[in-house]
Amino acid sequence: MRKLLMALLLWGAPVWADGERAGEFDYYVLALSWSPTWCALEGDARKSDQCDDRHDFGWTLHGLWPQNERGWPSYCRTPHRDASRGQTKAMADIMGSGGLAWHQWKKHGRCSGLSAKDYLEASRAAYNAVTRPAVLRKLKDPVKLPAKVVEEAFLEANPNLSPDMVTVTCKKRRIQEVRICLTKGLIPRRCGKDTQNDCSMTDALLDPIR
Repeated sequence: MRKLLMALLLWGAPVWADGERAGEFDYYVLALSWSPTWCALEGDARKSDQCDDRHDFGWTLHGLWPQNERGWPSYCRTPHRDASRGQTKAMADIMGSGGLAWHQWKKHGRCSGLSAKDYLEASRAAYNAVTRPAVLRKLKDPVKLPAKVVEEAFLEANPNLSPDMVTVTCKKRRIQEVRICLTKGLIPRRCGKDTQNDCSMTDALLDPIR
C-alpha cells in the first residue's frame, strides 16, 4: 500500500521543467557580478577562461532576472526556441562565458516571454545602460571596505538610481554582486522586499581586477 501511495504521489507531482508561464512577472533584477570574487570562490578551481590573466573582467553580467514582488519564476514554459550556441557565445564579452549565457536563458530568459534573441539583446542593453564606477577598476591591491561604499559608488556614477533601486550582496566575506531593479521596459525602479537584502558588512573584501 505504501509503495502504491508513493507511486501515485510521484505520478501526480509537477515536473520542475514545466515552470510558470512565460511573461508573468512584475519587474527585472539586473545582476552584476564582481569577476575577481567569482574567480576566487569558484572560477579558479574550475580553470575558467573568464579568470585567465589575459582578461580584465570587472563587473560582468550575471543575468537579467524576471522577478515578482514576492518570489520569482524560473524554468518557465515558453513557445520560443531555445538560444543557439552562437547567440550565447556572443554574450561572453560581458558575461565571461557562453555557458553562463545559456544557463541564464534556460533558467530566467524563458520566463521573460521574449525570444532568445530579444532576451539576450535586452540583457546587453540593460548592462550597457549602467555605468560601472571607474574608481573600482583602479584598485591595485585588495581592500576591505563597507559594502555600502560600493553602493554609493554606483549611485554617484548613475544619478538616475536611488538607494531603494540598488542592492549589494556579499559571499564568504567578499563583495559579490550589485543588483539593480528595472521595469519590464528596463527603467530603474524600486526593488521589492525580496530583493532589498543589502550586505551589511563593514569589512568586505574587494579584490582588484587581475
